[in-house]
Amino acid sequence: MAATAAIGHPIENRAAKLFIVLAAFLVCNAVIAEFVGVKIFALEPTLGLEPLNWNLFGQSGSLSFTSGVLLWPFVFLMTDIINEYFGTRGVRFISWLTVVLIVYGFLAAYMAISLTPAGFWVAVNSERGVPDMQAAFSNIFGQGMWTIAGSVTAFLVGQLIDVAVFHRIRMLTGERWIWLRATGSTAVSQLVDSFVVLYIAFVIGPQKWPMSLFLAVASVNYAYKLLMAFLLIPLIYVTRLLIRAYLGTATSEQLQETARVSG
Repeated sequence: MAATAAIGHPIENRAAKLFIVLAAFLVCNAVIAEFVGVKIFALEPTLGLEPLNWNLFGQSGSLSFTSGVLLWPFVFLMTDIINEYFGTRGVRFISWLTVVLIVYGFLAAYMAISLTPAGFWVAVNSERGVPDMQAAFSNIFGQGMWTIAGSVTAFLVGQLIDVAVFHRIRMLTGERWIWLRATGSTAVSQLVDSFVVLYIAFVIGPQKWPMSLFLAVASVNYAYKLLMAFLLIPLIYVTRLLIRAYLGTATSEQLQETARVSG
């Protein structure tokens, strides 16, 4: 008790609580994005627009994305905010933790799939158009190993590139132009991420996409992520103001300086 009283309870430290909240939000969004990403949605009809019918590398189609793309921009945002205040070591720690928890989540899903379903549960939603709940559950949560491997690898590589580019831009510009280091690091890291995940999952994987299809779909996905990176710039500044108000100017600037110098 005496030792605890001397150093103070960790949860009373505002910087520690900030790190926990930012890390939890990043991990939560990443794990959810992995699981909801099994659904592919058409952007134009969702927005009430006519199909764009893009044409790239001899391929054409509408703007179709995995549902996970709705959450990944917030993962990028949290990555840059953590980098801003807790440096490269903070981002690397959370990135590795996120990978472990994503893998853990998929292992839990596969374990749940392997359980023998109760007889009444299999047909419980037949009147709602789902004649076999076990098959539906397996298809939704039982993503292919190539998809999981591609997604996890792309996430980790993208995060490590993001943190390196962010730190490099910061060393060149100091504390100015947070939008540049945040958007610039995302632009580089997501260029790698967008192509790596699809290449592993659909080119190397069993579907064997032709290179033209791979390049077209990856380019469209990257364009979306780049657009979102620019649209989130105002949110970066709002988040920074909220953190400064929460921590106080002195603590906020001290964290930023430590993150800049020590990485």
